[in-house]
Amino acid sequence: MNNNGYQVWGEHLIDQGAIEQMENAMALPISRQGALMADAHVGYGLPIGGVLATDVDKIIPYAVGVDIACRVKLSVFPIKAKELNTHTESYKHILLQNTNFGMGGVINEKVDTSIFDRAIWQELPILKKLKNRAIQQLGTSGSGNHFVEFGEVRFIDDMDGLVDKDYVYVGLLSHSGSRGLGANIANHYSKMAMNETSLPRELRHLAWLDINSELGQEYWMAMNLAGDYASENHREIHDKIIKSLECQPILQVENHHNFAWIEKLEDGQEVMVHRKGATPAGKDVLGFIPGTMADPGFLVKGLGKQASINSAAHGAGRHMSRRKAKSSIDAKAWRNLLDKKGIHLLSAGLDEAPMAYKNIQEVMNAQDDLVEILARFNPKIVRMAEGHERPED
Repeated sequence: MNNNGYQVWGEHLIDQGAIEQMENAMALPISRQGALMADAHVGYGLPIGGVLATDVDKIIPYAVGVDIACRVKLSVFPIKAKELNTHTESYKHILLQNTNFGMGGVINEKVDTSIFDRAIWQELPILKKLKNRAIQQLGTSGSGNHFVEFGEVRFIDDMDGLVDKDYVYVGLLSHSGSRGLGANIANHYSKMAMNETSLPRELRHLAWLDINSELGQEYWMAMNLAGDYASENHREIHDKIIKSLECQPILQVENHHNFAWIEKLEDGQEVMVHRKGATPAGKDVLGFIPGTMADPGFLVKGLGKQASINSAAHGAGRHMSRRKAKSSIDAKAWRNLLDKKGIHLLSAGLDEAPMAYKNIQEVMNAQDDLVEILARFNPKIVRMAEGHERPED
């Protein structure tokens, strides 16, 4: 723990701007403990990869993030991974037929829309306005770093007999969040928080709401609904692909970031824990940490490290801005890298090329005291939003 009440993992991987943002967050009168993950980089208010525990009755919308409850979901199928090579075109077709990307993406055919039966959609004016769009977008993926991909899953052990560590499985991995619903909730209540909390201009994105106030209660309910919506979004995607594969998964793991939880610190103090681009990693909690389209992701089990507020990195993390990536990465070199690794890319922008990200293995090495690796996922067929889309991550 440093003198400012937070610990950093992989400090050599983190830019100074993210460190300064974390320092600002820890200086708030409501802050109680913090942690900065190895994938951290600059965001709005709290850095992406930042974890902040505040007074239990205070919540910071921008410390939750714009894409509320963005998450990853892994489904593992009892199908030999070599099928991805021998029947590549079939798997490509399944992704293309069952996924929809981008800000304007909508899908009319749904598996289950029961989440829209909840009374809260009519109780909060902002949700009432957003409901129709949310219905249209259920089962779609965002732009930016959001993806749906097939890959090879190799387990390190048999997970108490659940899997065979000598078998290489087909895995389906998705990453996206609460779409326009979450973004509109975030922007609306962030503005309200800025009106409620007097802070210097440079700290305005760290404005908070009192959870006991009417506005605070509204945001808390809307945030939790966005979390459930994001989960349903992934379920829709996975259920459609499961139907196309005609095969039930033997394991599914899902976890989210960009959210706030009421938890306890080591001393028993109740706090509001904001994880902005950070994975919950409580003792024995399962999660997934993706790499890039060309690098492995990892199924992990949390080790419950109190200094990290039971958190871990949520991915490789950018080391290059989108603008710099577009101007400096050679598209031919990017394609050659994918070809060399046998990865089929259906669509993505140059700013999502692996070279724009940190080395996922270095990130994982920096947090080996936070999570235990259970399995490795190697991407093989990847779909993301087209490069012209404005990033939503």
